[in-house]
Amino acid sequence: MVIVFQTKPSMLACAAVTGPLEKQSVFKSYFDSIMDDERFHEQTNERGQMTLIQEACDLIMKKAEIKNLDVDFFLSGDLVNQMTPTNFAARELAVSFIGLFSACATSISSVIVASLLTELGASQLAIAGASSQHNATERQFRYPLDYGAQKPATAQWTVTAAGYTLIGKYHKGLPFVVAATVGKIVDYGQDDPFNMGAAMAPAACDTIQTHLKKRNQTLNEYDAIFTGDLGKIGLKLLKAMLAEDGIKKEQLQKLRDAGDEFFGEDERFNAGASGAGCSAAVFFSYVDAQLKTGRYKRILLVATGALLSPLSFQQGETIPCIAHAVEISI
Repeated sequence: MVIVFQTKPSMLACAAVTGPLEKQSVFKSYFDSIMDDERFHEQTNERGQMTLIQEACDLIMKKAEIKNLDVDFFLSGDLVNQMTPTNFAARELAVSFIGLFSACATSISSVIVASLLTELGASQLAIAGASSQHNATERQFRYPLDYGAQKPATAQWTVTAAGYTLIGKYHKGLPFVVAATVGKIVDYGQDDPFNMGAAMAPAACDTIQTHLKKRNQTLNEYDAIFTGDLGKIGLKLLKAMLAEDGIKKEQLQKLRDAGDEFFGEDERFNAGASGAGCSAAVFFSYVDAQLKTGRYKRILLVATGALLSPLSFQQGETIPCIAHAVEISI
């Protein structure tokens, strides 16, 4: 399903906050704040993630010179059980809250919903985004950190990061949402939770192709297409799939991936970065800056999510995946 927004909802302000390890990211100079403690000086990882979200939202409101009472909706999600860190952060923010779960695609699904609310006239200001916390996520989906388990080369590193944007009515000179594609579930039978890139690449391919077809576009009409977070393996697979469908090599050079680039070529992070906060932090810091400086005029943001749970994996289920896209211009 492709949605075209007639009112051009704008990204009025953006903020990205990360944990201490993320200062090794190639995007570190674009992050608003890099905290010095993984738990943000809280007693638990989950409370640390709650504080991470609050910090990002506070920065958004400071930049926009608004207060929480000015915000109509808070749209967000994370990867922890029942999204409790986000729920608790919403409790502190004290505005109308819509919790969303699209796994690592939540950074874009939240923007789509915020833009729809703006288009309908139901919202003047809505904060949208997502977050992840490395320790909490790894403990839930893989192994407790104290095990020191070795990961295969296909694995990705869950980042500690939160990225948010303030969606409101069209504002000249600021990035605005032109159109969006709400993806559908794609499942190629992948069942390895340590190879998320391979599981999610087909969903990214399907959403990109759908968007281009319905919009009567080619990749050449974009300055860049950012996916997140396929990682190094998933990005290669995506390019191969699109090439099989006839997209030329020079057009494929426009494809970039937040997970692939987040930690550069540092082999300690295996196939790259992941987590709901990975694409959110890159999209709402680096990409936003490139749009505002004029380097990019039109981009396509495509966030991907693996919709598994620890229980579904233990029951032998495959990994259904989703990808959502927003077309942004300035």
